[in-house]
Amino acid sequence: MESNKVGFASIDQYIATFPEETQKILEELRATIKAAAPDAVEKISYQIPTFFQEGNLVHFAAHKNHIGFYPTPSGIQAFEGELSVYEGAKGSVKFPIDKPLPLELIGKIVKFRVAENLKNAEIKSSQRK
Repeated sequence: MESNKVGFASIDQYIATFPEETQKILEELRATIKAAAPDAVEKISYQIPTFFQEGNLVHFAAHKNHIGFYPTPSGIQAFEGELSVYEGAKGSVKFPIDKPLPLELIGKIVKFRVAENLKNAEIKSSQRK
């Protein structure tokens, strides 16, 4: 059975499917993540933009009324106080589309996730020896 679901080949292709205002927000978010994780690789995973470095770091997605940001449960838990003003769940947060993104906070979360992934990769590597 063939799926009618469109598959995205790149983050550029994903972002291009949204209205211009949403594209600007997504590009701003993307640039913030790139700055905080310069060695991360961009890819599409779960049909949404993903940054990968020793595992998935963060994902993001545009929705009608919000930008979903998915830094894993540990990323949410580590910044619980600062994220408490936003709606969210165990591994996600919703940033209202009509308000400025908390770019400084997003950068801190991404840096936290990079450090976490690098530490976990180091632990795994030392266990193999």
